[in-house]
Amino acid sequence: METQNQRIAKITFASVYPMYLAKVEKKGRTKAELNQVIEWLTGYDNKKLQELIKENVTFKTFFQNATLNPDAHLITGLICGYRVEEIEDPLTQQVRYLDKLVDELAKGKKIEKILRS
Repeated sequence: METQNQRIAKITFASVYPMYLAKVEKKGRTKAELNQVIEWLTGYDNKKLQELIKENVTFKTFFQNATLNPDAHLITGLICGYRVEEIEDPLTQQVRYLDKLVDELAKGKKIEKILRS
């Protein structure tokens, strides 16, 4: 049987991005802010993000090629009932980091706080 980690690895970034966008826009945040948060975590600029969406890459490929921010370990707290800092599978943890950042953006947290600066 497929594990949750294996399922997450196969999800395409392109399928989740519109949901992230809808979530933050519903709360009055912008696509630019969403992309800024994603770039902080992954190193992908807007142009690269659009390419990855067009290529329909999986989360596995998305994070394999990312340059994870050295401060990503500062992302802590609960997401989907799990403590982000305690997730053992590296890929699942990285996807949850992204989920957590999107959540914080949608909840109105200041960008400086979200970017752990």
